[in-house]
Amino acid sequence: MSIGIHNIQPSAGSTHRRKRVGRGAGSGHGKTSTRGHKGNKSRGQINPNFEGGQTPLHRRLPQIRGFKPVNKKFYALINLYILEENFEAGDTITPELLVEKGILRDLHAGLKVLGTGEVTKNLTVQAQKFSETAAEKLKAAGGTIEVLAARKR
Repeated sequence: MSIGIHNIQPSAGSTHRRKRVGRGAGSGHGKTSTRGHKGNKSRGQINPNFEGGQTPLHRRLPQIRGFKPVNKKFYALINLYILEENFEAGDTITPELLVEKGILRDLHAGLKVLGTGEVTKNLTVQAQKFSETAAEKLKAAGGTIEVLAARKR
């Protein structure tokens, strides 16, 4: 036999015949077509979510009611007593200054000042939002409030 590209063959035993199922008794894979006898597996596909008769996962979990707003704004919150403790009279407090000092970690959609605590110093506070009580207490202490435009995230 001559050597050449026209004589190349795979090694003996390295290739196998294709399994042709459902082609009659003479094929070697006749009658049940290699699926065994009876049962769901022999008849068709099983639902991949089927858990063998156990109550399925999607029925065991609680239903989550309501909805979650997609564009909800989360504000960084700070109370008046924190401003009282960390700043001197006459200071101008900005959201960026609070982050720089480590009082706030992240500003999110902006800063909202809440009215918990008392203020005795005249502070100038800049924020995106103020609660009514916070605004009243700051003004009563001789301070001023400046409402900033909403932050772009």
